[in-house]
Amino acid sequence: MKIMKQTLFILIIAFLFTACGGKADSLKVTDPTKPIQVNAGDEFQILIEANATTGYHWEIIGELDKVEFVGNDYTSTSEAGLVGGGGVELWTFKAINAGETQVFFGYFPPSNDPTDPQQITTFTVIVK
Repeated sequence: MKIMKQTLFILIIAFLFTACGGKADSLKVTDPTKPIQVNAGDEFQILIEANATTGYHWEIIGELDKVEFVGNDYTSTSEAGLVGGGGVELWTFKAINAGETQVFFGYFPPSNDPTDPQQITTFTVIVK
């Protein structure tokens, strides 16, 4: 079932890119200033702008509380094969316990050595 949902999401994103000329601004990325409200037991997604072709990448920072990580997928919003072209990353989580929690993402540069993130984005999640 999870694979079917992810495949459906990718098909919807592909349709939106085709219908809208492939522009990233046609997607609605998740606004970190607005809390995400979800019922315990339900899955939810966070959509973040990303640029995997440059080696920069998002990672979850710290421990998750009240939610668990399910998976993530990257979709390019640029012309095929364009190095440096942007995209979006869909992160899927499952709400476990009622309460308020935060999910922290760090945007890391390409490196084989441990580094600090160049950007940190925080999403507040309210599980009912």
